[in-house]
Amino acid sequence: MAVLIKNGTIVTAEGERKADIYAEGESITAIGEGLQPKEGDEVIDAEGKYVLPGGVDQHVHFSFSYKGSKTRGFETSNAAAVGGTTTLIEFVNQEQGRGLVETLDDYRKNDAEGIAMVDYAFHSVMTDPRDEVIEEIPKLAEAGYPTMKLFMAYKGQFFHADDDALLKALQKGKDAGVTIMVHAENADMIDVLTNQLIAEGKTAPYYHAVSRPPVVEAEATRRAIYLAELADAPLYVVHVTCKEALEELKAAYSRGQRVFGETCAHYLVLDESDLAKPGYEGAKYVCSPALRTEEHRDALWEAVDRKWLNAISSDHCGFDYAEQKHLGYGEGKSFADIPNGAPSLQNRLNILWTYGVCEGKLSPSRLVDLYATTPAKVNGLENKGQLAVGFDADIVIFDPAYEGTISYKTNLEGVDYSPFEGFAQKGRPETVFLRGQKIVEDAKYIGHKGQGKFVPGKPFGASYEW
Repeated sequence: MAVLIKNGTIVTAEGERKADIYAEGESITAIGEGLQPKEGDEVIDAEGKYVLPGGVDQHVHFSFSYKGSKTRGFETSNAAAVGGTTTLIEFVNQEQGRGLVETLDDYRKNDAEGIAMVDYAFHSVMTDPRDEVIEEIPKLAEAGYPTMKLFMAYKGQFFHADDDALLKALQKGKDAGVTIMVHAENADMIDVLTNQLIAEGKTAPYYHAVSRPPVVEAEATRRAIYLAELADAPLYVVHVTCKEALEELKAAYSRGQRVFGETCAHYLVLDESDLAKPGYEGAKYVCSPALRTEEHRDALWEAVDRKWLNAISSDHCGFDYAEQKHLGYGEGKSFADIPNGAPSLQNRLNILWTYGVCEGKLSPSRLVDLYATTPAKVNGLENKGQLAVGFDADIVIFDPAYEGTISYKTNLEGVDYSPFEGFAQKGRPETVFLRGQKIVEDAKYIGHKGQGKFVPGKPFGASYEW
C-alpha cells in the first residue's frame, strides 16, 4: 500500500517548504503540492508538523565489550525507530586471528539479520593489524563495508592501535575508497595520568575526566592528521569533544586536507560536573572522550552550525548502571574499571531539536543535514538520508507541539538509566516509516523484529570529495 503525506513542512538539508510527499513500495515517488491519492492509499494529514528524512546514526555500539562487560544488542534497535532514526551503522571489532570481512559477515548473519528493527550497516574496527589484514582492507569496500575505525586510545586493550597500524591503514584504504576513522586520544598520556590518580587515591568517577583532559584528545587528533597527510588520505575523526581538537581539524581543513569530524548529542548538553554527582551517580556519565566544560559545549554548537563538524551521532553504548557501571565501585576499583559509554540511541533527535532548534542554535535544515543527510553520504549509503524522489521512503513526521520529559522508564534501549533523565523535551517523532512501512505510530513502535535489512555502503564516500 502506498502512502500520501499531505500539508506538512518538508525539511531537507537545503531548506524547508510546505508540500506533499508520496511513497510507493519502498521509495519516494513524488514530492509536490496538491498530490492526489490513488484508491487504497493511506493518507496522512501532517498539517502543523515537520516531515524529516529518517535519521542515519553513524556511531552505535551493539557489540562493544569492556573488561568483560557487553552492551545491549540489535534486539533494542526499536529504540532507534521511536527516536526517528531508521538506519544505524555499528562498529564491529575484528576478532583476533580472523579477517576483517569474515568477522563482519559472521556478525551480520548471527547478530543482526532477523533481529534488527531498522536498517543497518557496519564499520570495521581493525584490532589485529598483521600484514595480511592490512592487505585485506580494499576487500571491505567490495563487501559493502567502506569504512574502518582504529582506536588510538585504550592502551593494553586488544583493540588499541598504534601509529604504525593507522598509517598503513590510511595508505592501503585510500586507493580503494575506504574511509579511515579514528578514536583520537593519546593512550600513553591517559595511562600515565590514570595510574597517578589511582596511586593518589583519586578513584571516583569524576577523575575519569581528569585522566583524559582536552590535550589528550587534541594531541591524538593532530597526530592522526599528520599521518593522514603523509598517506595523502582522507581522515574522519569520531566524537570530537573539545576546542583544542576542533582547532586541529580547522587548521588541517584550511591547509587543504580532507579531514572531517563528528560530535555526539551528549557532548552538547552534558558536562564534567555530571561526573561529580553524589554517591556513585557519576558513573552513569563515564564515556570517552570525557565530558567537557560549558566552554567546550559552546564551541561544539558553533562547530556544527558552521559546518566545521558535519555529523551528530549518538555513540550509543548500552551498559546497565546497576549491573555494569558499578564494576568500578568498591575496594581496589576505580573510574578506570567503569565500562565507557552512554545509552543515547532513542533521544538523539529529541535532544537536537529541543536544545538545538528550539534554542536557535541550529536551523531545522541544518539539523537534517547533521543527523541524516551527511552521515549517509560519508558512509556511502546512496538511498538514505534525504527526502527526494528515488530515495528510500524513510520518513519521520515530527510533532513540534509535544512537550514531555525524557526518562529511561519510557525508553526502549533495554538499560536501567538515561544520561538525559529528567531533561525537558519539546517535539517528538510521531510517525515513522522504514522503506514505506509504518513502524512508529502515535510515538509507539508498531514494527516487528527482523524488519531492518543490511544496506551495503559504496566506497569513496563524502570524505573523498573536495
